[in-house]
Amino acid sequence: VQLQASGGGLVQAGGSLRLSCLASGRTSSSYAVGWFRQAPGKEREFVARINWTGIRYYTDSVKGRFTISRDYAKNTVYLEMNSLKPEDTAVYYCAADFKYPHRAATARATYDYWGQGTQVTVSS
Repeated sequence: VQLQASGGGLVQAGGSLRLSCLASGRTSSSYAVGWFRQAPGKEREFVARINWTGIRYYTDSVKGRFTISRDYAKNTVYLEMNSLKPEDTAVYYCAADFKYPHRAATARATYDYWGQGTQVTVSS
């Protein structure tokens, strides 16, 4: 399985970006997709997840601002990010979980495959 993350960029505080995660390979199986982010000097942290059945989970700091969705026909998961803040600045990674596609899972170890990351920079 390969994951291709894209859509990052530079945006002013209050602005919006939409990240995409395109999956290829083992896409006929059920899988969940999560978004994580890693800021300089910090641990990679969970941001959002969408299960195979479409159930969504978010970390508290992005609730109400970020929306995760998926297009099954395009094997793509999106992360719509609104009202961006400087503290959202990080490299964003998408990851696929084939072990527990129907559960809530935020731990990095749960995910089997990772994309290469896309940089999001929010200026103040």
